Amino acid sequence: MDPPPPIIGIVHLVEAQLPTCPFCQIVRKEVPAEIIYETDDTLAFFPLEPATRGHTMIIPKRHIRSFLDAEPRDIEPLGLTTLRVGVALQNVLRPEGMNLISSAGEAASQTVEHLHIHLVPRWVDDAVGEIWPPKHPTADAVLEGVADALREFCGTERLENRNPEKH
Repeated sequence: MDPPPPIIGIVHLVEAQLPTCPFCQIVRKEVPAEIIYETDDTLAFFPLEPATRGHTMIIPKRHIRSFLDAEPRDIEPLGLTTLRVGVALQNVLRPEGMNLISSAGEAASQTVEHLHIHLVPRWVDDAVGEIWPPKHPTADAVLEGVADALREFCGTERLENRNPEKH
């Protein structure tokens, strides 16, 4: 008996580099950037418009649209670079807190379609302001059934079957 078709199909949104992607251009050293740390697979640099002092972005050198399009092999080098830079920021700047943010999609404020992680050192009275808690809490009725559905999906679906646009 054949296995059932996947609920969601896969789309490969990973490429070596895109000529017009601003982050791929930074990787190729075609545009200037204040590079903080670099490995064979990752690059950490200051954004053009930092939210706070020390705000750093970490990217994979391969063009990956967002964390939802990453492959398991992409996660370890990205995670290790994020940890190394985060520890450096903590030791050098001594912030009172830190945000780790990665947005996927326009609704989440992703402005460059190349996977990137923001490490944002935070101080109580910085210009960023509060991110959490939300101004209007989500009603329990909206969350009803979501936890069970997520648990089921996480336990049964493979990463290859993850593109909701094909749903």
